[in-house]
Amino acid sequence: MKNETLKTAARIALGGALIFAGISHLTFARKDFKAQVPGWVPLKKDDTVVYSGIVEIALGCAIALAPKKRRETIGNVAAAFFTAIFPGNISQYTHGRSAFGLDTDNKRLTRLFFQPVLVYWAWKSTRK
Repeated sequence: MKNETLKTAARIALGGALIFAGISHLTFARKDFKAQVPGWVPLKKDDTVVYSGIVEIALGCAIALAPKKRRETIGNVAAAFFTAIFPGNISQYTHGRSAFGLDTDNKRLTRLFFQPVLVYWAWKSTRK
């Protein structure tokens, strides 16, 4: 029971964080998110930020509210999403783009190590 309560709290917290991040994509942090879009993405940077924000809001709602029989699938989708956007974090680091207070190479490099944590969090909090 205690383990299930912890997973529920972790899942809801991740869902809330995704919803917040998605809203920030569409509003106050749009410029910062554009700094993470790699040049090879075939869409306009602003469109990429808007679309990814919408996906984050949808994923956040799904993770937080999914019925038990759908949680693993949604967790897999969220983990895949976090993996898919990782090149944006790498691009921010390799091109030295400052955003979100990541204004040094050390800070941008450190940020890279948090993406696997998000992948694990999405995966672990949605498992039976």
